[in-house]
Amino acid sequence: MKILEDLLGSLDWDAPVRDIRQGVFHTGVLTRSCGLAATLPKDALRQKPPLVQHPGELLLRSARELAHLVYSESILEAAIGMATINSLLEIDETECIEQNAAELILQKGENRRVAIIGHFPFIPRLRERVRDLWVIEKNPQEGDLQEMAAEQVLPMADVVAITGTALTNHTLESLLQLSTKAYTLLLGDTVPMSPVLFEYGVDALCGSKVMDPALALNCLSQGANFRQIKGLKRLTKLRS
Repeated sequence: MKILEDLLGSLDWDAPVRDIRQGVFHTGVLTRSCGLAATLPKDALRQKPPLVQHPGELLLRSARELAHLVYSESILEAAIGMATINSLLEIDETECIEQNAAELILQKGENRRVAIIGHFPFIPRLRERVRDLWVIEKNPQEGDLQEMAAEQVLPMADVVAITGTALTNHTLESLLQLSTKAYTLLLGDTVPMSPVLFEYGVDALCGSKVMDPALALNCLSQGANFRQIKGLKRLTKLRS
């Protein structure tokens, strides 16, 4: 998990832990700023309890301790770790553009072969514009491919879009190794907007920056999906 090691090594730990929320679909941690990560309830419920060690006591831990939960095999703990990492990152908006992931995938993938790790709401729109579209999903819907298809599909793709939760479930490095010939982007609220990812061949980071922490945390703790979370800005950071 060299990517996680490098991400953690890039952080400034001097920030108090002010709030932790774990909603059905998203997790939020407030330290220097507010960071988000997908909760992945279906995957979490397949794991044996307890899914989170010492709930109710996590606010007593340091930001460093919480961030290192990203290594946990528990999906819920790893989500807290990822949200903490994102809360500690300084996002310079002048280095980003306001472009969502679907727009970038269409720009790079029109009439080409596109592979997406994760089933996103914009999939039907992509099917109309790209030459071939493969959707690889851990919890497959109709038309999706199983995880094992990644080894065959990713090396053939011109564009590969990978959900940021591949960091949470510790599969990102293997997916990137299969995608070296493709334009590769990470997408979703779990994505760390960190240049560390560019060192591993990622071309674009399509994530978000929380502008109103109180509003965003209230939304996610009341069951909001990503589109329903208010108080954040969707940003894309491109490799220079």
